[in-house]
Amino acid sequence: MINKLVYILIVCITTQAFGQNRFLRDGTNNETVPYATISFGNGNGLFADDEGGFYFTKKLYPDIDTLFITALGYKEKKVPTANLEEKIFMVPEVNHLKEVVVKTKVSGKFKIKQRDPVVHDDYFHCWLPTIESEIAVFFDHKEEGPQKISKLYLPIKSEASDWNKRKSSKTSKKPFSTLFKVNFYENNDGLPGESLISEEIVFIVNEKNKKGIFQLNLDDKDIFVPRSGIFVSIQILGYTDKQGKLLPNKKYKEVKTKRGIVKVSTTFRPLLPFTNKIASKKTYVKRIFLNSGKWVRFERKNIQKNNKLLQQGYNNYGMGLELKVYNKQKE
Repeated sequence: MINKLVYILIVCITTQAFGQNRFLRDGTNNETVPYATISFGNGNGLFADDEGGFYFTKKLYPDIDTLFITALGYKEKKVPTANLEEKIFMVPEVNHLKEVVVKTKVSGKFKIKQRDPVVHDDYFHCWLPTIESEIAVFFDHKEEGPQKISKLYLPIKSEASDWNKRKSSKTSKKPFSTLFKVNFYENNDGLPGESLISEEIVFIVNEKNKKGIFQLNLDDKDIFVPRSGIFVSIQILGYTDKQGKLLPNKKYKEVKTKRGIVKVSTTFRPLLPFTNKIASKKTYVKRIFLNSGKWVRFERKNIQKNNKLLQQGYNNYGMGLELKVYNKQKE
């Protein structure tokens, strides 16, 4: 009798748990829609995992009546939260890519060109990443001929500022596994415009990277730089488990103070070193869930006055590229 009651309890708990998980699917073929952005319309939101899954309940989010869902290659979808279905079907957005990116004629011969990253090891001149921010860097079209991005060089800082003062024999480094997403945007009058890719490109950074630069190989993606230049962005989706599965990540931590509960943005490792060694201002930022996701250039007139990076002239994220510059193919 006891075993029967335990079994019924387990079934009830399991059914309830799975009942709160939602899954995004392609409306034409029922395939998963991974890493979509789910905005609540109030400055908050979350991200779907690699299987298009996310966790939502009215108990957890009682004031949310509509979800706004965006994903690469799909039309934005507004979904009422009342009687929310387990599966949510997204409508593909046909022919949303620019022709210049889809088809570029090149020969087999190319030369390698580097846009070197700018790095440093100063903790206090680093961007503290949150899941509400995306950072984009502009790269112009310098060389003659088609230019394919073969690698990204991303400056990172994995360790805390005072690690060299600790006794490493007694204090182990806290491991982390952080999922990033990279995107590529057209130049729309000096701001990031439409996305130039049709698939989600994600990668994981952990504490094992000690070189200060994360290298991402993109040679198989066929991403070509338009004549008007390209914006390359990175965005943190959150921490993952040991298998690389995206975990539920809170945007804010609630901190008790004398004035009551204060919400503080959750920051993630690794940190992103910013630099004052680049003359032009070519870094842009946006708040994913605020201001309709509008991009602004990272400069003092656009950002809060107390931003310490800008106060000290650290205007740019020193991302670098490796380009394959091809000979033009004769028609």
